Amino acid sequence: MSLKPWTEIARPHKDVLHGTFKQSEFAADISQVAKGTAPEEYQNAEKFFSRTYITEGMRLLLVSVAQRLAGNGGDPVVQLQTAFGGGKTHTMLAVYHLASRQVPASDLQGIPDLLDEAGVQSLPTAKIAVIDGIALAPSQESVKKDGQKVTTLWAEIAWQLLGDEGLEMVRASDEQGTSPGKDLLVDLLTRAAPCVVLIDELVAFLRQFELGKSYRAGTFDSNLTFFQALTEAMKAVPNAILLASLPESELEAGGHMGQLALNSLEKYFARVESVWKPVGSSEAFEIVRRRLFEDAGARAEVEGIARQFSDFYRQHADKFPVETQSNEYFERLCSSYPIHPEIFDRLYEDWSTLDKFQRTRGVLQYMAIVIHRLWESGNRDALIMPGSLPLADANVRNKSIHYLPQGWEPVIEKEVDGPRSVPADIDSHTLFGSVQAARRAARTIFLGSAPSTQDQMIRGIQTERILLGCVQPGQTIGVFEDVLKRLRDRLHYLYADQDRLWLDTKPNLRREMETRKQNISTRDELMPLLKERVNRAFGKNHHFAGIHVFTEHGDIPDDYGSGPRLVVLRPGAGFSRSESNQAYGEAEKILRNRGDQPRQKQNRLIFLAPDFDVVNRLKEQGRIYLAWRSIVSDIEDGNLNQDLSHLKQAKRNRDGAEQSLAQLIRETWKWLIAPVEDFVKGRPELNWEVVSVPPTAPNLIQSIEEKLREEEWLVYEWSPIHLRKVLNDWYLKNGVTEVSAPKVWRDTCHYLYLPRLVNDQVFKNAISQGTETEDYFGFAAGKEGDRYLGFSFGKGSIVALDESSVLIEREAAASYAEKLRQEQDQHSLGAHESGGSGYTVDLPTQKTEPVRVPPGGDTSAGQSTVAGIAKTHFYGTAELDPVKAKMDFATIMDEVVQQFTAQLGVDVTISVEIEAKKRDGFDESLQRTIKENCNVLKFTTSEFDED
Repeated sequence: MSLKPWTEIARPHKDVLHGTFKQSEFAADISQVAKGTAPEEYQNAEKFFSRTYITEGMRLLLVSVAQRLAGNGGDPVVQLQTAFGGGKTHTMLAVYHLASRQVPASDLQGIPDLLDEAGVQSLPTAKIAVIDGIALAPSQESVKKDGQKVTTLWAEIAWQLLGDEGLEMVRASDEQGTSPGKDLLVDLLTRAAPCVVLIDELVAFLRQFELGKSYRAGTFDSNLTFFQALTEAMKAVPNAILLASLPESELEAGGHMGQLALNSLEKYFARVESVWKPVGSSEAFEIVRRRLFEDAGARAEVEGIARQFSDFYRQHADKFPVETQSNEYFERLCSSYPIHPEIFDRLYEDWSTLDKFQRTRGVLQYMAIVIHRLWESGNRDALIMPGSLPLADANVRNKSIHYLPQGWEPVIEKEVDGPRSVPADIDSHTLFGSVQAARRAARTIFLGSAPSTQDQMIRGIQTERILLGCVQPGQTIGVFEDVLKRLRDRLHYLYADQDRLWLDTKPNLRREMETRKQNISTRDELMPLLKERVNRAFGKNHHFAGIHVFTEHGDIPDDYGSGPRLVVLRPGAGFSRSESNQAYGEAEKILRNRGDQPRQKQNRLIFLAPDFDVVNRLKEQGRIYLAWRSIVSDIEDGNLNQDLSHLKQAKRNRDGAEQSLAQLIRETWKWLIAPVEDFVKGRPELNWEVVSVPPTAPNLIQSIEEKLREEEWLVYEWSPIHLRKVLNDWYLKNGVTEVSAPKVWRDTCHYLYLPRLVNDQVFKNAISQGTETEDYFGFAAGKEGDRYLGFSFGKGSIVALDESSVLIEREAAASYAEKLRQEQDQHSLGAHESGGSGYTVDLPTQKTEPVRVPPGGDTSAGQSTVAGIAKTHFYGTAELDPVKAKMDFATIMDEVVQQFTAQLGVDVTISVEIEAKKRDGFDESLQRTIKENCNVLKFTTSEFDED
């Protein structure tokens, strides 16, 4: 079943629907009904009962009245005593219409069943006297028809019951201002019986007297005596009944005289009274619904909506109050439809504690305004909930704060509801705005907390009740939980203590925070904080040679490094999907320059840019955190005079702001940018490739590296086939058959059109794997003349990237390998075969060079010895070409020194002699440099002298 809005199921009464009702009409006036001048809904008995829900207390009272008037028992005196709006006057009107019999009982809704319960077949028409204490004054007289004058309360009752006859019976007492005796009143009531005396606001009349002072209406004491006699007389007449309403509180009684009158009347009424049961909270549902709604909807539709709400509460039992899990709550949802029970609970339990708030009457007045405004605006809520209250409307807002202390209007306008309120601003976020999460939550908090005061031990409304008041089935509860955090962060008049929130007219520490936030220095405070928090987000385990956060281009090294460098751009260099953005400009500046010099190793840089749309939020959150941190520090140091509760609040806000800052940092730096170059018309053209890093990933640096691997912006493993393609595309063409291996590696670090390798080991591994077969290329540790040293082709070898190492084009390597095979057949002392079809050979340039001897092997194949004489010492010297000394020295190490070090028990000592001459002498700068380097390299001697 779909969740239909209440406006499609229920229909308010016309006066509510069209806004033509008057608030005063909700205050029933029994004297107007007696005079025939009341509104139709009160004056007409049939309409009155059609809109009246007969509560349990009213049912018992009407049954007793019917029995009394029929002479079948019943209570002679009933005291109606409850708080404002408790239904006293409404109950009196029900008795009036029942006793007057202006409309047949069969036409009065609910009355036939009551008469059956009372056992009354035919209810007689009764004479009725109606006294409104507010309309009478002790010093005034009332002129009746034929010039009859009435001054006392007993004369007024006598005249209303029996006219001239009754007035004549009490004339003497009326003229003297003294109470008639009990017997006279019994005689009067007997003649008028069956009769009903209805007295409303009795204390309001009596409190006008002053002790010891005589008025036209008698004295205070004579009036109290009259009521004592009247209650006794009622008991003596079997078909006469008295109903009087008394206030419940001292406030309603009004002053010293009012309280004195109330205390005295309670003693007299207590002797003969019957206790009247006031309206219960559960019965208020039906009272309000009957009065405000012409049709509350078909039972099946109402139950369908209630069932969806009830099931929703049970599915998320941990999010809502315990009572929502019972079937009784389902019945409450049905009986209160289209108004959510939570509205009644808050109004009857919280708002009814306010002075002058009239329970049923106040609720009727309030909800009539709310329903009219919601109907006019086309409200689409399934139920009228606390979160539905249109507090932005002036009429609803004024009625909401009518019973509250001064100062609530700006709080509602700024922090609860309204076009310029903070919740409205929060709802502008798509996630919240679709369900008006912030406004609904703020309205619910207002309804549930505004009546509370600072004197209460426990203030506020629990989170589970806030959710109950604003979330509808089908909506995501987490959205509303999230928006509550936003409200706590931004509202100045919202307080929080654990899971309770409340609004107050006094600002919380947020106002102090806002002031401090404005004074935060961007350069000295905010930027260092962001830099430190961004650095913290990366951790330490990564493949980058360095992570440079907000670093000037001159301070970012231009080297090959152990890995690429990740450059985190500053907040001002935000990235957006627009054609131009600040990130590209900042990144290119760093890419092309290192200080005043051009950057060489451009292909070693990767950039992480902030999201342009989030940067402002990030800066704002950073300032908020710094402000809260300073407040906590000042409170703890005694520089800010606040109590312990405010310190706890400040710490919670600081911690919450820090958590939000950490999340925003992840949401901000999410754009990974790699520079690439494509050749257009033979010239390289700079382009940028961009991909986003998930802000929710648990490990930022790991997520970045995974993206770099996915996009192949960073090569962790390089296949030989890709290396061969690079060689063929850029180096081994136009007759070139070899290229320096270190040059290729360095070029991958320099040029943006070449692959970006993690480090040189990836390059070495690709060479090593490529030389395992004859499919890709050859490799040599060096070259001497037309001979390759350390030649590898078809069998992998350990690769050392020194300046002499070369990569050889495949066909050239194959030709050279074939040449080696031919020489091997011709020279028995040549390089030995390494097995298979692959070769790793060091060929001597002259026949006199020694051959390599396997470790521990026999030397007789290469040298002859003198029999019987053991050679225990070797000493050799060689002169090296200074141009290719590095390569020559490597050959000596492999061919000579290694032969010794591979033998057990051989001690090897190597010394290097360097002699340099210059005819016109060495300058001082060169001498100083050479000496410093020799000292660092720990030369034994290093001197310059004259020939």
